[in-house]
Amino acid sequence: MGVRRAAKGIGDFLVETLGEAVAEVILSLLACALLGGLALIAYLSWSFSPRLTIAGAGLLSLFLAHGAWQTFRTPAKGRRRGLAALTAAGFTVTAMTALFLLLYST
Repeated sequence: MGVRRAAKGIGDFLVETLGEAVAEVILSLLACALLGGLALIAYLSWSFSPRLTIAGAGLLSLFLAHGAWQTFRTPAKGRRRGLAALTAAGFTVTAMTALFLLLYST
């Protein structure tokens, strides 16, 4: 009985380890593809219109800054609605994605 249980435990461990390795490779490829896509978008938009690229980057920064402010300020009574909820959610998703990539890139 002990040998079967040990073999099952080793098999489960190997399947879990292989699954984690495959997931790590897939996430790394997705991160590289995302970074390449962002670089391509930045290059193409800069070659099309540098002013529009800077304006878009400024608007994105403003969006994320407003979301950070909404996330970390003292909450008012009730829930956030409209633009405040959208920017807070956008900032949260961006921050969690950056944290995930930072923690799992090594």
